[in-house]
Order: sequence, then C-alpha cells, then structure tokens
Amino acid sequence: MSDAPTRIAMWSGPRNISTAMMRSFEARGDCAVSDEPFYAAYLAATGLDHPMRAEVLASQPLDWREVARAMVGPAPGAKPIWYQKHMTQHMIAGFGREWSDGLANAFLIRAPEATLASYAQKRVHFTLDEIGLPAQVALFERAADRLGKAPPVIEGADVLARPAQTLSALCRALDIPYTPKMLAWAPGRRASDGVWAPAWYDSVERSTGFGPPRTEATLNDLDDALKRIAEAARPLYEHLARHKLSSLP
Repeated sequence: MSDAPTRIAMWSGPRNISTAMMRSFEARGDCAVSDEPFYAAYLAATGLDHPMRAEVLASQPLDWREVARAMVGPAPGAKPIWYQKHMTQHMIAGFGREWSDGLANAFLIRAPEATLASYAQKRVHFTLDEIGLPAQVALFERAADRLGKAPPVIEGADVLARPAQTLSALCRALDIPYTPKMLAWAPGRRASDGVWAPAWYDSVERSTGFGPPRTEATLNDLDDALKRIAEAARPLYEHLARHKLSSLP
C-alpha cells in the first residue's frame, strides 16, 4: 500500500468560498493545506498590482516550476491528505499544468455575476481571465480527458445551503472519508494562511463554520463593463455547472 498522500487540487476563481473550504479541510485534523501557492509567481509574471503585492512576492517562490515541484512533493507534516487551494487565474499561459495530472483535481464554482460584483469591490479594472473561468474550464477538460469522466465539481452556494451533504458527496468523489469535523473551526488567522490574509480574509477570520446562503448579485446589478465580462463568462460557468455533483439527498 502506498504511503503517498492524497493530494487534492481544488481549483476556484476569486471571491468564492475557497478560504472557508480550506478551513474546512484543515479542521479534519488529518489534512495539510496550502494557500494559493502560485500567487507570487502569478504576480511576478503578470506585473499586476494587487493588495500587499510586495509582501506576497517576498513570501513565496517566484518561479512556477519551483512551486509545481513542491506541490507533488511530500505533504506538510507528513499528513495523509493534502488540500491545495489553487486559484485558476494563476495558471496563466506559460505556466505548465502537467504537475496537476498526479493530483485529485476538483472544481469550486460560483455564478460569474456574483463573482464579478464581489471582485469589483477589491479591484477596479480587470479582465475575464482575472476571474479565472477560462483557465478553470481548461483545467477541468484536462482532468476529464485524463480520467475519462468529469472530475468533481461543487458550487459554493450548495456548500452554504447543504454543507454536510455537499462535503460528503465531495469526499466520496475524492475517495476520502467524510467527517463532521469539516463543518466547524475556531475563528482567527492561521499559520497556513497566505501573507495576503489582512487584505482578503476579514470575513473568513470571523467565521466558525459555513455561513448561511448569500443573496447573490445578478446581471442587472452590474455596470456595463462588468455585464460584458459576465456575458462572456456565463457559457464557461454553465459548462462546469452541468457537471456539479448531484448525489445530494
């Protein structure tokens, strides 16, 4: 029997419940977590001016190859499960994706209109690529081609509405045991959080579990520039949403 950890690459765009999901997996006790390990390499390659840019660049390797090697190496703390929180927008052209073939890839989605309304509160000017859907679809197709079937897809709204059921279905799809420990955690910052936590994690730091479902923004809530991005993003989102885990009671 192999002693290799179960490495989970959870692929999400920004402004989803990706950090809460990381908290959930870390609360298991048998799971190491990594927080957006390609973030510094992404900022270095793109030159984008994100909050706490200098701190992010100083906190992580700037070469995507070094990050990729680490992601397929030993799990932190020799844990049997390793949950890697990845942002799909970080996988820009020129960053190899072959390393992900050896991981259990899963996909966390959110309606693009809601993503855009939330992201616009943090950044003023951005493109479709920056909310990650084109790369998310490409990563999904890569995993599906390798597996011969769709990899697991879950929606943030489903986790908030039915956390135990949705996480149970996800764990079954990942071939790991579900535990109710995933439903609650202590508030506050973690040593495992990225250095950028002060700029992005205020809400999750106050949380002790998954909150109630949110009232999501719709197309009518967006300005014209965001509407154009949403209209381009909608078919990509719907392609992924067709494959959401449906074995929910």
